[in-house]
Amino acid sequence: MKVVTFGCRINAYESARIKELVPDLDNVILVNTCAVTGEAERQCRQTIRKLKKENPHSRIFATGCAVQFHSDIYETMPEVDRVLGNREKLDIKALLSSEKCMVGSVKDVAFDIPLVTDFEGRTRAFIQVQQGCDHKCTFCVVNLVRGKNKGLLPDVVIEEAKRLVLKGYSELVLTGIDVTSYPYGLSDLVERVLKEIPTLKRLRMGSLDPAGVDDKLIALFGQEERLMPHIHLSIQAGDNTILKRMGRRHRREDVLNLVSKLRKQRPDIMIGSDFITGFPTETEEMFQQTLDLIEEAQIYLLHVFPFSVRPGTASAQLPMVDVQTRRERARQLREKGQNLLKNYLENQIGKNDIVLVEQEGFGFNTHYIKTYVDKAIHPGTFVNVKNKEVKDGELVAEI
Repeated sequence: MKVVTFGCRINAYESARIKELVPDLDNVILVNTCAVTGEAERQCRQTIRKLKKENPHSRIFATGCAVQFHSDIYETMPEVDRVLGNREKLDIKALLSSEKCMVGSVKDVAFDIPLVTDFEGRTRAFIQVQQGCDHKCTFCVVNLVRGKNKGLLPDVVIEEAKRLVLKGYSELVLTGIDVTSYPYGLSDLVERVLKEIPTLKRLRMGSLDPAGVDDKLIALFGQEERLMPHIHLSIQAGDNTILKRMGRRHRREDVLNLVSKLRKQRPDIMIGSDFITGFPTETEEMFQQTLDLIEEAQIYLLHVFPFSVRPGTASAQLPMVDVQTRRERARQLREKGQNLLKNYLENQIGKNDIVLVEQEGFGFNTHYIKTYVDKAIHPGTFVNVKNKEVKDGELVAEI
């Protein structure tokens, strides 16, 4: 069985679980789709057509968020043999069924959270501690395709983390659809993992909602070196009017305050973020607020998306910014971010860091910067390095 994955880290996590559930499902290519943007959906459909053309005798299974959102489209594609919803893709009975379309409603449903026993080809392991989203951002379909908020019990997380560390993983990542909404308290969970698993060398978290980062979690960055100095925030915009129209729970000032608190605890912390450009009603002045925010807050790792209309969301009813303007603003924001990152990386030249080797020849340092090393080192090994130069937005270091 071959699995092709689009979209977020949770999709990749679930793809790994699917391969564990049905490793011997012969002659099947499963495409785990994404619905974050219209372009992501288009790429999923294009890939399905290409895969069928290249593998005419294989059965194509389509699943994931785009399928949950638009099951009718995938059910009528001649290339698709089976259509599975987000819940069904993790149900072994559904995976082995012969029924063409199995896409159940996720309204008011809390999904079960899978556990993945192995992460083939990876040096870090992931634990999905949370599933679903109860918030209603006006641009987002996650709450329509991923069900209600639910979390793994803390004791289950601890036992899973212990098992993965004993298996040899030196770095763990706690992740979720909306991980700061972990119902038993994310900061309490992070504290427990670090306290109860002293042999764990590194801990990271998935993307965090700024409104959900509490003072206890901030303090942990200053108290525990094993909590890596890298955080990715779902900010989306730098203008308060746009943030309000997006349905976000934070404002510009909240982001600046949060970043300031984090840097007081961990001066070297690397901040990354997601941004949407050309959200409905966004003016040039509003967009300039976003450009200014990333410089003021020193946000260096950017994921930038031009606004994409998602049917059924509140933002689809607002006055639109033309598509070309959305794309041009995305280009400007990416360029600004690349320049800020370049300056940051150049300031790292001559400094020491620790790299976890991902594959022979490169790995990721404590700040989650891809770093090339000058010796052949076995994947999964930590090496002390000295940064030597910047190349194509990444670091080159010597051991």
